[in-house]
Amino acid sequence: MTRPRVVVIGAGFGGIAAAHELARDPVDITIVDRNNFHTFQPLLYQVATAGLNSADVAFPVRAIFRRQPNVTFRKASVRGVDWERATLAVDEGSDIGFDHLVVAAGATTNTFGIDGAEHALPLYSLRDAVALRNHVLSQFELAASQPDAVVDGQLTFVVVGGGPTGVEVAGALVELFDQVLRKDFRSLDMSRAVVVLVEMRDDLLGSFHPPSRRHARETLASRGVDVRTGAVVDRITPAALHLRSGAVIATETVIWAAGVKADSLASVLGVEVGAGGRIVVGSDLTIPGHTGAYAVGDIAEIPGRDGPLPQVAQVAMQTGRHAARQIRASLEGASLRPFRYRDKGTMATIGRRAAVTELPIGLRLRGTLAWLAWLGLHLVYLAGFRNRISVFLNWAWNYITWDRGPRLILDTPPAHGDAPNDASEDAGEPPTESQRNR
Repeated sequence: MTRPRVVVIGAGFGGIAAAHELARDPVDITIVDRNNFHTFQPLLYQVATAGLNSADVAFPVRAIFRRQPNVTFRKASVRGVDWERATLAVDEGSDIGFDHLVVAAGATTNTFGIDGAEHALPLYSLRDAVALRNHVLSQFELAASQPDAVVDGQLTFVVVGGGPTGVEVAGALVELFDQVLRKDFRSLDMSRAVVVLVEMRDDLLGSFHPPSRRHARETLASRGVDVRTGAVVDRITPAALHLRSGAVIATETVIWAAGVKADSLASVLGVEVGAGGRIVVGSDLTIPGHTGAYAVGDIAEIPGRDGPLPQVAQVAMQTGRHAARQIRASLEGASLRPFRYRDKGTMATIGRRAAVTELPIGLRLRGTLAWLAWLGLHLVYLAGFRNRISVFLNWAWNYITWDRGPRLILDTPPAHGDAPNDASEDAGEPPTESQRNR
């Protein structure tokens, strides 16, 4: 007897959660992703700032499901869906048939139509992180080749976006410069190395309570970050970032951490999309008009009490599991249930022994205790025991020695598919990370 076919598009947090939930069900699951690995996005910024190796934040999809025999993996990009035939068109190999479909393709960087945004460096995929690390280190190598002729802005690094990602990147960069590169590039005047954090709102970490916001801002400022709030980006050129106020920041490095939008796959499925290109779903996560089809995580516009739920990992994981339970219910002849989101809290790290954590019960932590909680949570949710050990050892080494390991400039040849279209980047953080509306 042929078993029901469940196809999951995307090996991010939502897709992985859905497949795990169906581990003991009599179904055959196919996960489709253009990357053969799952990316732990919350730690991409540490790859970009030489705190971790790229392999520390990625884990092969096939290895994740090695002990789950009802899961197979197809490395491919989804090009479209034939709803009548219930098949996916992919760029590699034969079409993929399905009886139930979970769309968990994630999101991609949203530059909001800013003029010159192509000059900014995104941080949403593993390739982005390595490219950013290459660029940062190359800027210092170039400056060291002519230490008396460093041009204005050559060592100025502007981070756009004051959400958790922007705060984490800014804090990590200033630590990298002060603690590590100062010793590596002794001929350079390190006072020329500047980190500027630009946020259009009046404060950082907009989803946090005011005391946490103040702590983040004060900590970053005390560590040398030039924090500019209420600053709206007008345009970007290869040599400067222009603000709507008329201010100009001379820089050759703009790091974009200001937001995400649904993956472009949403626009080719022939379904209704809402704000940010997200697939409109019902309260039960079903895609209207298509029985047995669900959308979860960043790519879905999921109704909540105060509007669509944020594009964060805890939403992706919870919706992924719920979609799997809906499939189970339909196979058992039971009725579908509406999705109920359970907020587990938010957290962001600012740097060494500095973080903010807020839990739904009203508990708010700042400083060392929040930082330790952040470290522990990220270790727990990393895929793969080897990765957890490697990350823990890297963190321990960094903490004890005030040094960082992978300060390597590596070639990153163009790939035909690194952006998260049916991607392994489903959301940006573990279940208590407030992210990536950034």
